[in-house]
Amino acid sequence: MSSDKEHRLEVTDRQMQRVDRSNLDSASHAIATLNGKKLIPNRGTSLNLDWVENVRVNTSAVERRAASLVTRRTVKKDWQIAWLLRAITCMDLTTLSGDDTDERVRRLCAKARQPIQYEIVEKLGIQKLNIQVGAVCVYHLFVETARKALEGTKIPVAAVSTGFPAGLSPIEERIAEIRRSVDAGAQEIDVVITRAHVFGAQWQKLYDEIVAFKDACGPAHLKVILGTGDLLTLRNVARASFVAMMAGADFIKTSTGKETVNAILPVGLVMTRAIREYAEETGMAVGFKPAGGIRTAKQSLEWLSLMKEELGNDWLSSHLFRFGASGMLADIERQLEFHVTGRYSAEYRHPLA
Repeated sequence: MSSDKEHRLEVTDRQMQRVDRSNLDSASHAIATLNGKKLIPNRGTSLNLDWVENVRVNTSAVERRAASLVTRRTVKKDWQIAWLLRAITCMDLTTLSGDDTDERVRRLCAKARQPIQYEIVEKLGIQKLNIQVGAVCVYHLFVETARKALEGTKIPVAAVSTGFPAGLSPIEERIAEIRRSVDAGAQEIDVVITRAHVFGAQWQKLYDEIVAFKDACGPAHLKVILGTGDLLTLRNVARASFVAMMAGADFIKTSTGKETVNAILPVGLVMTRAIREYAEETGMAVGFKPAGGIRTAKQSLEWLSLMKEELGNDWLSSHLFRFGASGMLADIERQLEFHVTGRYSAEYRHPLA
């Protein structure tokens, strides 16, 4: 028991040191503004159990709000094209299949560098925009391949770690996996939490786990996957979101994409409201990444609308918003082509890799 207590105290000390340093940052280091207040990058806080335990979610109200988002906001014509282009820049182009190869990853990186067919780019007249995706996300084995394929671009390489997708390997192995990916050149790490900590309301264990992941990331950004489809209730989603942010997450992410239920708007609403409350209380900004089950251009507009209405324009950029939705790119390309030609092309004409 004493060793566990010492470990918790050590973790809290590290987190408080981060907060102290972040409070010294000037407004020039702000990465977002919310309700007129400048926000700095998340450095984490000590674990506030009262805050976590007092979280309440009105499920019916959340579902009504999410449903209204789809019906009352539409974007048409040139404005729609602008939003779809923005969606591409916020996309984590991903391949996480058991049959991945170096060549598939290289082809995916080529698509990341030029996500829209050049003929469509010319017809839209957007050559100078140099549209590229937000990141390329791969297993650790392919981090070096992706890094080399993306040389000369600003596209970061993200690696899924910590025993993705289950996250049930020993903690030492999960931490070592993060470090290996960072050493190989990954600039972002997507980690999976132990969902059992949420079911058992073991918030200190969850917090300590994420702090350890954050420390292992070093300079890399930490994206914490909550596995919301496994968490059973929206209250669990909200509480896990707060703990992840207190532990220093740069992003909170809905899903691995492997759960039965992945990214859905009610979950997104709960998580963005948690981000907003955390920002108001701490002055720190956390990003958001919905992942899994997002496949159409229409869905991208729904998620962008959610971000704009709940968090504002600063969360419409890749430094604070990402889609884990590679399959959506083909449909966006088809919509862009229809805009300039008046015809829908077959989806197979827009391969990812």
